[in-house]
Parts: sequence; structure tokens; C-alpha cells
Amino acid sequence: MTTTAERLRAAGAKTDIALASVRADQGASPVLIAVMGEFATKAEKATHSDDERTAVIEFEQAGDSAKAAVEADSGVSDATRQAVLDAHLAICVAKAKL
Repeated sequence: MTTTAERLRAAGAKTDIALASVRADQGASPVLIAVMGEFATKAEKATHSDDERTAVIEFEQAGDSAKAAVEADSGVSDATRQAVLDAHLAICVAKAKL
């Protein structure tokens, strides 16, 4: 059985992959890049927080913003979009198991 901390680290790793994909995607908008930066910041914070519940909520809210931003960004590649959606799903699953 995985712990919340392990699920947060896994979600953080997916967020890092998504951020790298967004940064490398020539079609990504500056808004998406900024939102993904915040998502990654919340992921980092969540993996080092003593208050897992609050950290997960903030991480998920940032993930919701990232999901909305990538869905609205028509210039982003399918692979980048999927990486962001995968990161969003990972934090949703982590929250559901909290």
C-alpha cells in the first residue's frame, strides 16, 4: 500500500514531466507556462509539507488550473496536453486516497 507522501512524490514527478514538456513546446502560450510553473511549485511544496491535507488541496487546485489552461491552449501539442492531463489525474488520485 502506498502512502500519501509516495503518491504526492509520484504526482510531483508527473508534474515535472509536464512542466518540461510545456516549456519545450513551441506552441505553448505564456499563460500555460506560468500556470504550469505554479503547478510545479505547489507540487514541490506538497512533497515537503507537514500538513498533507492542505498541501494536497493546494496542489490539486493548481492542477485544476493547469488542466483548464492546457485545454484552452490551442497551440500546444497533443503530447504536451496529455502530459499535463496525466499530472492533473495523478494529483486527483492522490487526493482521493487521502
